[in-house]
This record gives sequence, structure tokens and C-alpha cells, in this order.
Amino acid sequence: MTAQSVEAAARRVVVALGERTYPIEIGVGTLVRAGDSIAERTGARQAVVVTEPGIGRRYAAPLLRGLRAAGLRTARIDVPRGETHKSLREAGRIYEALLRAGADRGTAIVALGGGKVGDLAGFVAATYLRGVPFVQVPTTVLAMVDASVGGKVAVNLPQGKNLAGAFHQPRLVWIDAATLGSLPVRERAAGMAEIVKAGAILDADFFACLERDVERALALEPEVLLPVLERACAIKADVVVKDERETGLRMLLNLGHTLGHAIEALQRYRGILHGEAVAIGMVYAARRSEELGLAAAGTAARLGDLLARCALPTALPPFSRKAYLAALRVDKKRRDARIRYVVLRAIGKADIVPLTPAEILPASALTRGVGRGRRRGAGR
Repeated sequence: MTAQSVEAAARRVVVALGERTYPIEIGVGTLVRAGDSIAERTGARQAVVVTEPGIGRRYAAPLLRGLRAAGLRTARIDVPRGETHKSLREAGRIYEALLRAGADRGTAIVALGGGKVGDLAGFVAATYLRGVPFVQVPTTVLAMVDASVGGKVAVNLPQGKNLAGAFHQPRLVWIDAATLGSLPVRERAAGMAEIVKAGAILDADFFACLERDVERALALEPEVLLPVLERACAIKADVVVKDERETGLRMLLNLGHTLGHAIEALQRYRGILHGEAVAIGMVYAARRSEELGLAAAGTAARLGDLLARCALPTALPPFSRKAYLAALRVDKKRRDARIRYVVLRAIGKADIVPLTPAEILPASALTRGVGRGRRRGAGR
């Protein structure tokens, strides 16, 4: 696409939450222009960009330049790479850095990076001075379509993922798809798991579009990628508007996450990406849905085949059933002895069923594995 056609292809999704309504701006090569919108949406006098060193080296300069051009004072805080640093300890370090930078309630926190950065910076924004304006500038597929939209921010505890958190909506989500050009193919694929999830739970037509074009989206072809990002964000936005606090409909977005979070915790957040764990969890949930008589035979295979085309894993890692059950018992969605488990009725239709950890993971699950998709690292 030419520069003019890319500009014309820019998309906007609105998250309509009354006085907290905010836009998701989707384009290519737009990072330097984010400053004016951030200044307008936050009314801030200062912007503190929270990022990781590698992402900051590539993308902080144009973002900070645009912020200064919009009249904002700026500062930058780098956080270590890795899910293990999405912690209360790291949040405390950011609080101290904000105080040194003179951050007050006229300061906006701008998260530049993937989902970990957005979750951590958003948690800090929700709690620093009882809440300051927050902007998401995601640089991964996963963050663009999932973590940056909807206001769920959190840090991990040793016992599990996202166990300390808040709802704190951003004032703006600014997506520059050009930042995906430096993203490893494995991380692009991990983000695609959340896009596939959006179609699997709520939009069969979108799922079919992905079956047609997923390789082109992974190759970052703008004419395919931008509409895919737009539709995935629109599905998430629609769910958030209808159920901001996750009391019903929004829980469907947890397809694959119950087991996925358990896998991440058991692996100590090392060696597996969030989207990879979710891919395993989704195919397992679809297979379990078939076993429970909730979905037609072939539902899991169709889902697994699409994820396999992204070279995502679908087989359970070889932990003991005892270890899996212990991890499931600290799930945030647990009520008494049961977990509100997301199942598939069909592609494009999900539901919530209360199940005990033992019902989610019967002993037979660990003897047969899951799905038919390729293991991580397989070629395409």
C-alpha cells in the first residue's frame, strides 16, 4: 500500500462508556502524531512514558517528541522485560520514580509496549494518587486487541496471574501497526490467539475470515491487518460496553484463560507466551465442550487447525494432574468450589458453565493430550 492508501485505511473504534468513552485509533506510521491526541484526551501537563528498554530504544523517541510538541513535559521510566516483573515490587519502584519526576494528578501515564507493560503501568495509574489519566500505546498484537482495551489492569502475585488489580479505563488507545514490524513472528502468532478467540466466542463470520486470511494478517499486510485489528477491537469494545465489570458477558473473553493461566503459573511465566498458553487452553476448552455434549464433534478440530496455521501449541505441557488442579484452585473466576468455565457451543457462540477443577480436568485429559495442532516452533 502507498503512504496515502495506508493513511486512508486508518480505523477508529469507540468504547462507549458514557463520560469515560474513549477511542481506539488504528493506523500505520502514526506514532509521532499521538502526542496531540494524548494531550487532548487527558488534559495533562506532563506525560510519563512507561516502557521496556528494547521497545523504548525503537519507539520512545518519536512518541516523546510528539508529546513535547503538544506542549507536555515528559519523562520515561523503563521496566525490566518479562512477566515475572509484573509485580507489586516493580509497581513500587515505578511509584518512587513518579515521585522523583514530580508526577501529580495533572500527569498522564502512557504505556508503550506489550500487555505486561500496559497491565503494570495501568495498575500504577489506577493507584498512584488514587488514580491518574492513563493511555495505552500497545506494540504487540496481543496488547492491541486484548490487554489495551477494556480497563482491566493488574499485577501478578506468587500464587497466580493478575490477582491484584483494578478496573481503570484508558483515556485513549493508540495503535500504530508499524510497531509490529519489529515483533518476532512467534509473538505475532501469540497475539493472533486472542484474535482467533474473538471470532470463536462471538463472531463466526470473522472466524471464517481468519480461516481465509490468517497468514496474510501474520505477514502484516496492511489491507488485511488493519480490518482484522479493527474487528477484534470492536468485538472487545462491544463486550466491555455491555459488561464493564465482568459480571456476565465479559467473562466469555476468558475462553482458554482458565487453563492458560494455570499453565503460565506452573511454568513460572517462563518459556511460554500468554497467547500460546491461551491457545492450549482454548483447544482444551473446545474439546471438553464436546465431551460434555455442549458442542458438536469437530468444533475443537476446526479451532485447533486455525491455531496450528499460526504455529501455536495445542498440547498440554506435561505437569501432573495434582499440579494443574492446585493451579486451577486459585483462579479469579472461582466461586466457592466451582469455576465459571467458558465453553464453546459452536464457533461464534460461547457460554459459561460452573465446573469444579476436577470436572474441568478429569484424569483422562492428561492421558490423551489435546488437539491436533502443531507444537510451538513448528514451521508454517
